[in-house]
Amino acid sequence: MIVIDGLQYVNWNRELFQAAKDAGITAIHVTIAYWENTRETLANIGDWQRLFRQHGDLILHARSADDVLAAEQSGRVGIVFGFQNCSPIEDDLRYVQIFHELGVRIMQLSYNNQSLLATGCYESRDSGITRFGKEVIREMNRVGMVIDMSHSAERSTLEAMELSERPIAITHANPSFFHDALRNKSTTVLRALGESGGMLGLSLYPFHLKNGSDCTLDEFSAMAAETAEIIGIDNLGIGSDLCLNWDYQVLEWMRSGRWTAGADYGEGSADNKDWPRQPEWFASCKDFSNLAQGLKKAGFGDDDVRKVMGLNWLRFFGAAFETRQDT
Repeated sequence: MIVIDGLQYVNWNRELFQAAKDAGITAIHVTIAYWENTRETLANIGDWQRLFRQHGDLILHARSADDVLAAEQSGRVGIVFGFQNCSPIEDDLRYVQIFHELGVRIMQLSYNNQSLLATGCYESRDSGITRFGKEVIREMNRVGMVIDMSHSAERSTLEAMELSERPIAITHANPSFFHDALRNKSTTVLRALGESGGMLGLSLYPFHLKNGSDCTLDEFSAMAAETAEIIGIDNLGIGSDLCLNWDYQVLEWMRSGRWTAGADYGEGSADNKDWPRQPEWFASCKDFSNLAQGLKKAGFGDDDVRKVMGLNWLRFFGAAFETRQDT
């Protein structure tokens, strides 16, 4: 089975790469940047280049769907680079192509807050896609970089779908009917995403789940079945948002970056001073097999289970990562 995770943020080492390989993971979209500027993001990419040299028997940098298949055929895990914010391009359109040439294939237009491109889901007013945002969408379409609206507000997300000439993705979120977290998406957004050929990666992050860490596999799988009815089975995947091997300071960096002197607890409680506990049935890459079993129990046929577990992402990558030769 092709297994593709639409989003993880992990402090990688050889043990974790080996665990992902042993679990049969074909490819993972990894987070390269949250709040980093251009120089800091280049340093992160340099660190990843070192990881590819040191662990080339376990991982392969995947710049295309063919690379994902090459990773699978060689028994390695394909690594797809992505940004959870637009901060790496600062205010310079040229950096879109530069980062694409360095292997970045996915970028969120905003991360919770208002960005230079779009409004984040925590803002009280959603002004939609900015003038700069329209130019960046056009350039991302040209080079073959996926527009990700996982942390963006509703109007901005809908406008991104309208403006983009290629289908967009919401790599890691759940429907708001399942849990009303600000990060989760309305049925209006889900329908528009499905109609436009976009992709939704269902999240396993506890703050996105009904009953949080105590969400059951049956509850999650039933939600997946209902979501498939709304968005279409060909537009559904997994984007686990799995976070491993980080200390609490990194969680604060994710939430607060450098934009506030205080702490932004966002989706969590102000009393939460640690990473949220994962559901017992999904604590690491080895538990992707539990997801497949849960989907089957919820009524998904074998072919549809394979689509959700990875084939839909593979097909989407095949069209989304290609640079347009005529522009």
